[in-house]
Amino acid sequence: MLLGAFLAGFIGSLSGLGGGIIIIPLLTVFLGVDIHYAIGTALVSVIATSSGSAAAYVKEGITNMRLGIFLEIATTIGAVGGALLSTIAPTSFIAVLFGLTLIFSSINSLRKKQEHVVKESSDLAVKLKLNGTYPQNGEVIAYGTKNVIGGFSMMGVAGMMSGLLGIGSGAFKVIAMDNIMRIPFKVSTTTSNFMMGVTAMASSVIYIQKGYIEPGICMPVVIGVLFGAMAGAKVLVKANPKKLRVFFAVLIFVLAINMIYNGLSGKI
Repeated sequence: MLLGAFLAGFIGSLSGLGGGIIIIPLLTVFLGVDIHYAIGTALVSVIATSSGSAAAYVKEGITNMRLGIFLEIATTIGAVGGALLSTIAPTSFIAVLFGLTLIFSSINSLRKKQEHVVKESSDLAVKLKLNGTYPQNGEVIAYGTKNVIGGFSMMGVAGMMSGLLGIGSGAFKVIAMDNIMRIPFKVSTTTSNFMMGVTAMASSVIYIQKGYIEPGICMPVVIGVLFGAMAGAKVLVKANPKKLRVFFAVLIFVLAINMIYNGLSGKI
């Protein structure tokens, strides 16, 4: 379990999808753990990894904390709803939905990331003071925020997926900020990372109450994911990120098909 979690953190770090999204196929398909316990364990690992990396981005001044705290209202409500739904939904349904989410995340990780900066903000964004600045190449770049209500609604969906499936749902959060609210990609990814821990914490409370957080499983997984993510970050600096992402996107796609097959066949 420790070795598998290390590989999950390593792959998650290199692919940009996070270790939590690899943990659930590892525990359910290869180690035979009940999917509810696997989701609870994945949520704990998301809290650990998000807390570590989020602090660095906040210190660098890239994360928009005001925007993150505002959007966390939606993700927290969605996460609690998703966690409650997960405890009553059939495990086969959760497995198939998780597999489809994996496919979406792997495709999204391959799309070309373009840095766009919108200078003007919508009236609501101005009232809420959601615009901000971030450093780049020694300069301070100011940006605006659009479509606050649309982004807030999408964040509710992201939170629900996080609570239901035990993932950080970073792909959905980045879509909400990058595509809908027109936040620069660098800010949206770091702010999403800042929010993941809080979202996972909200849904993990429900899993604790239901008894799905097992310390004997969580401890080796969290340790393995943390060390794997650190090792992956070091390798990423020297490796070709495009080739790595293609390779791991294909690997995650195969895991997704496996999860969907096991869900439809009733093996999970």
